[in-house]
Amino acid sequence: MSATDDAADARDDPAACTLCELPTDGVDVTDDEGNRFCCTGCRDVYGALGDADVDADAVRERRGDREGDAGGEADAAGERDLPDGHEATFLEVDGMHCATCEAFIEAVATDADGVSGASASYVTDTVRIDHDPDAVTIDDLTETVSGLGYSAYARDDAFSRRQASNMATARLAAGVLVGMAVMLQYIVLIYPTYFAFPFYDERTLTYLNEAMASTSGTYFFIVIGVLTTIVLFFTGKPILRGAYVSAKTRSPNMDLLVAIAAVSAYLYSTLAVIFVESPSIYYDVTVAIVVIVTVGNHYEDSVKDRATELLSEVTAVQVEDARRLTGDGEAESVAVDALEPGDRVLVRAGERVPVDGEAVDGDAAVDESVVTGESLPVRKVAGDAVVGGSVVADGSLTVAVGPDATSSLDRVAELVYDLQSGNHGVQKLADRLATVFVPAVLVIAAVAAGASLALGGAPTDAMLVGLTVLIVSCPCALGLATPLAVAAGIRDALERNIVVFDDTVFERIRDADTVVFDKTGTLTTGEMRLIEREVDDDLLRLAAALESRSAHPVGQAIAAARSAADAAETGPGEAGDEGATPAVADGGAAAAAGEPEEGGDGPAVESFESHARGVSGVVDGVEVVVGHPDLFDERGWTVPDGIRAAVADARDVGRVPVAVGRDGAAEGFVVVGDELREGWAETVTALDESGVEVIVLTGDDERAATVFAEHDAVSSVFAGVPPEGKAEAVRRLKERGVTVMVGDGTNDAPALAAADLGIALGGGTAMAADAADVAIVDDELGSVATVFELARAAGRRVKGNIGWAFCYNAVAIPLAATGLLNPLFAAVAMGASSLLVVTNSSRALLAEE
Repeated sequence: MSATDDAADARDDPAACTLCELPTDGVDVTDDEGNRFCCTGCRDVYGALGDADVDADAVRERRGDREGDAGGEADAAGERDLPDGHEATFLEVDGMHCATCEAFIEAVATDADGVSGASASYVTDTVRIDHDPDAVTIDDLTETVSGLGYSAYARDDAFSRRQASNMATARLAAGVLVGMAVMLQYIVLIYPTYFAFPFYDERTLTYLNEAMASTSGTYFFIVIGVLTTIVLFFTGKPILRGAYVSAKTRSPNMDLLVAIAAVSAYLYSTLAVIFVESPSIYYDVTVAIVVIVTVGNHYEDSVKDRATELLSEVTAVQVEDARRLTGDGEAESVAVDALEPGDRVLVRAGERVPVDGEAVDGDAAVDESVVTGESLPVRKVAGDAVVGGSVVADGSLTVAVGPDATSSLDRVAELVYDLQSGNHGVQKLADRLATVFVPAVLVIAAVAAGASLALGGAPTDAMLVGLTVLIVSCPCALGLATPLAVAAGIRDALERNIVVFDDTVFERIRDADTVVFDKTGTLTTGEMRLIEREVDDDLLRLAAALESRSAHPVGQAIAAARSAADAAETGPGEAGDEGATPAVADGGAAAAAGEPEEGGDGPAVESFESHARGVSGVVDGVEVVVGHPDLFDERGWTVPDGIRAAVADARDVGRVPVAVGRDGAAEGFVVVGDELREGWAETVTALDESGVEVIVLTGDDERAATVFAEHDAVSSVFAGVPPEGKAEAVRRLKERGVTVMVGDGTNDAPALAAADLGIALGGGTAMAADAADVAIVDDELGSVATVFELARAAGRRVKGNIGWAFCYNAVAIPLAATGLLNPLFAAVAMGASSLLVVTNSSRALLAEE
């Protein structure tokens, strides 16, 4: 859908934002053309990106993006239009590993009755199915998609996910154990009949040859065939399934090449056992191919599984239970799903608001950053709208459930799922090559077999020549080229505290055109700290003691500065730097509990009162006020013009200044703010110098992003943008070129999912990590550059592996086609080639840099 279409659709609905289609009721934000917006941030994004003249079809073709091919056209918010009476269901599908899997799953799902569309993504193992719930149930959909070895289940079904993992482990174990049993028989009994082993005497070799040619030998071959059948059809089921899907969708891939070689050796050996006396069997080739490729894929998966364990400390943010007030004022715990419009819920300090609604009682500071990205809490009183998913920082609220009884946080989660299911993966390099290589190998094998027959060769000899070509075509080396190189990249990233969730990162990233940074928690630390003060030490101690009773982040930052003020004698302006310690220090702990500190020699708080614009109280017999100058005016206290001007100046650059006074007059001020992350300037400068456009996209106020707008390396700053607007901004940037999103919060999750590549700082939320392709666990912003380096190195390693495999094939295939190689030597050569690929992939990726 083009920007023009978006604008037209939004104008058709005057209550919808032109960019993100959120409601605009009560908001008067328009542009010169009369387009309505939900906020100034969406207006600015649309003004800069909305009218881009881009050939969307050409862009999708370049990126390999099949977005919109299934499930209907995506709208501006990333959602697809649903027919009347239909709903969208999201399932996790185990077993998808390539673009052909996506196409097959979509085709199977859309063939079911009552399904209007489907969109699958092997990148996120997700499929979205649009269906009529009266015609087809979720259980029916799960059963339909679960055919041919794919396992579909609800995204939150941990049991089914564990079952799928256990089945994959069982397939590998069976392949290795049964494969060892087969190969042991070959080494001890069969290979000696092909070669005169020096450790077998002539009498033993004669006995073995006679035994293999007897009826007992036939039974022995049958046993080997049965064991090989287990390896091929149980362990190799995912490979065979991939080959079937490849043929079904007419998209040859590596699974098809591997399956052709393994099945050909199996069928030739089975027919030889049945029809040929004293046959030569090549079940070992089948076993080797299946087990080697399965082990390679399992290694890649296991490295990714170990990597994701590093993110166990991130916290989930969605609310499951609510405290509903009954008619007599009593509170009862109910599931959020049981809430109905008009119900009243009680939310206390430290708890999340379960659903969108309106405050009807109470007074509290509410942290909405998880949804909006705004770093400062907002004071809410009766009559104010409250966002579901936001956190009550201090005080408590009674919230009347809104008409939809839904949460903005849930809407963000739904948007993430929708974007993930539409984020189709690219066709891997090896699979793209296979579209040419597989038909070529089949033609060469057929021509070689036909030539052998034409030259007077026996049918079995002709089949053997064709089989040798298929075996020697190095399916193992090609099959291992990508997974082992990717696993090496994931391993090396893990050593640097970088978790790679998606193995297509190393093929999708290519050369990024644009990197979009979130502000709060990404370019900044996301923690409120005291960064400046113009107040004497004694008054700072009194203010810190008073603020230790507050749970507001600004108050916690001031309280945390007390230890620095007590520890050293510093001049004005210096204590702020030393006091820039985590807000949980010292008084912050007491604030979190909402109770005064106990013990210690600090000032005694005799009374405490919280106001909408600050706090007041009596400390050591002195009346103290900390807050906005308006609070001083309300109490009739004096505020010098210099302090009032300094407060205004600090607020203009996005800081939070508060005046501090005692006994009727303001005597100074302190400035609290979200501290810039160390190395942010170097990171954006390095990206800019490498030719990548840097954009800052934030839900914060424009003033809070001033420092970034003034930096030469930052081309654009869009402030005050909601999550849906962020996702749409990223989608429009993708039309210009490959776009990378870097963020950390739940409000960034839709944009992370919408981007060509999402990078989440690991200290963020679980939803951000779930939406991203990469997570930086140690929150080192400089690691963003390392991600690009690893991706480029992994790409070179894949190409090197594939290059070797093709050079080998250029020599081996002609030899096999002319009959100069038999299947046994072909299998040995294939194994040697695979070993070289494994050895090459085991090297550190960045050692070459």
